[in-house]
Amino acid sequence: MEAAVVDVGSKLLKADFAIPDQTPAMIIPTQMKQLLDDGSVTDSSLADNVTVDPVVRGFIRDWDAIEDLLHHVLYTGLGWEIGNEGQILFTDPLCTPKANKEQLVQLMFETFNISGFYASEQAVLSLYAVGRISGCTVDIGHGKIELGKSNPQVNISMSDVEKIKELYSCCAEDELAYQKTGYSCPVEKHTLPDGQVITIGRERYTVGEALFQPCLLGLEAHGIVDQLVRAISTVSSDNQRQLLENTVVCGGTSSMAGFEERFQKESSLSSSAVQPTLVKPPEYMPENLTMYSAWVGGAILAKVVFPQNQHITKADYDETGPSIVHRKCF
Repeated sequence: MEAAVVDVGSKLLKADFAIPDQTPAMIIPTQMKQLLDDGSVTDSSLADNVTVDPVVRGFIRDWDAIEDLLHHVLYTGLGWEIGNEGQILFTDPLCTPKANKEQLVQLMFETFNISGFYASEQAVLSLYAVGRISGCTVDIGHGKIELGKSNPQVNISMSDVEKIKELYSCCAEDELAYQKTGYSCPVEKHTLPDGQVITIGRERYTVGEALFQPCLLGLEAHGIVDQLVRAISTVSSDNQRQLLENTVVCGGTSSMAGFEERFQKESSLSSSAVQPTLVKPPEYMPENLTMYSAWVGGAILAKVVFPQNQHITKADYDETGPSIVHRKCF
């Protein structure tokens, strides 16, 4: 049985067996509804209001909920059989606390009785997905923005601004084709779950443009391209060109129509001696790779670490305990 690869995000969970050139079979919401003890909800309105977010800002916060979610994913979704569990690879956001890493490996071995475990950072996996082993990533997800690079000397991560996430969540399909001047913004009406009707016009570009110009939201911050250039400027000059010329954008937000073009335009205006250049994914990779590039990279890595016995085995875990994750992963 192929190893399972699981990428748990703030908004969506992606899971499937490690087959890199196909879309993961399971792409489901991470948010869960809380039921009563008997598994029912007496009031339908209560069911809509009582929700659980096991993952916040990319990090697992509710371990009971994530256990229930993974049980559904592995046994119902992927068809694992109790007593015949396989190997699993998890993707991890940058700067995951050590305690979280240990609790995850403990959950998998002691609760799910897996035979092998491995985990790797999402930024590195996204590079693997486009055929790179070095470069930098701009990961714009539902709950966080991370700038990271594959380099043994420096780790860089930045979290997003809450206002950007809230605005984006209201208009998830907005395009970036409409700029402040020179274009007329079509007006659309949207009905919210509570029945309220809102009109969206200028917001169609503001929601995405705020990533490049945070001042649109009244924020005193640099845009994502400027943040990327500033971050990479902290490494040696010999490495800057290699990193910036191998830039990968990923995460659900980056799949907005026009995002890559807007990113490239902003890059061309950068005062940096070396301008960020986006890496295009190979043609044989699935469409919309940016939405699940970390999962694809995890599937590629799983084809290496498990056959070559570079993963954590049950014997490793029994001998050392959860701390083994720091020595054999990441």
